[in-house]
Amino acid sequence: MRFLVALLFLAMPALAEETPMSPEDFEALVTGQTLSYSSGGIEYGAETYFENRRVRWSFLDGECTEGHWYVAADLICFVYDDIPNHQCWKFYLRGGQLLARFENDPEADAIYSTHKRKESLLCLGPDVGV
Repeated sequence: MRFLVALLFLAMPALAEETPMSPEDFEALVTGQTLSYSSGGIEYGAETYFENRRVRWSFLDGECTEGHWYVAADLICFVYDDIPNHQCWKFYLRGGQLLARFENDPEADAIYSTHKRKESLLCLGPDVGV
């Protein structure tokens, strides 16, 4: 019996890590920050999180799209000006690192926040200098 109790205590941190962040915790963590995201060890995008749940996303190509996030059930969903579909995620803190799972496609790989900074994204826009 003691073995079972000890095993349960050992498993508790792993279970706690799989609990999605609350919208309030997510908002407190990201507001005023720019986070870079990677998948499979390759950085592919970054997002600046502003007050009032506004965001700016870039695929690191100098172009950015504005949007906002909202809560739908236990998901954090994003809507962008030029992306028609809502993007819904579950966010987790794992070892101090932000992990996101794309709920529109549960088979997709998880993405990780790799860098955190205060500066906003550099957005050049399409066809600059043309």
